[in-house]
Amino acid sequence: MAMGAGAGGDMASHDMGMMVPPPASSPAHPMGHGMGMMHMTFFWGQRTAILFSGWPGDRGLGMYLLALVFVLVLAVLEEALSAASQRFSWRQASSGGRRGPAEALLLTALHAVRLGLAYLVMLALMSFNGGVFLAAVVGHAIGFLLTRSGLLERQAARSGNAQPPPSAKKKKSRRW
Repeated sequence: MAMGAGAGGDMASHDMGMMVPPPASSPAHPMGHGMGMMHMTFFWGQRTAILFSGWPGDRGLGMYLLALVFVLVLAVLEEALSAASQRFSWRQASSGGRRGPAEALLLTALHAVRLGLAYLVMLALMSFNGGVFLAAVVGHAIGFLLTRSGLLERQAARSGNAQPPPSAKKKKSRRW
């Protein structure tokens, strides 16, 4: 006599011809994925998978460093596109009119690409590799320094090649 589903054991699943999957901690299925060890805490080491299965993997220190540079560049680009999007949006708003279709499409495209880069950086961080984490943070810091800190605007102003930033422009006030 077969036991019911709630009657205990896994006899019911065997009676129906189904196999019970191995426990999540078995060597055949680490972390229940069957794709190798997936870290759930930060770890240090060059043997990891970042964004793609097996990349950089066991290909050596050079490939690991290339992967870190790739994540760093993604973060810098994300910051640069974020700053460009803000500047473009600010210029359009300061002109006083509605955006035309071309401007709206350009702003939407900038937003979509920026979000795609941000999601790629986030997915790389999900490798839980300490080096990837540091590369992403340093990349965002470099991107901020180059695009939003005002450092380059001050350098360009010293050489006479740039207009003052929007916050530095003085408005003429009329007194009636």
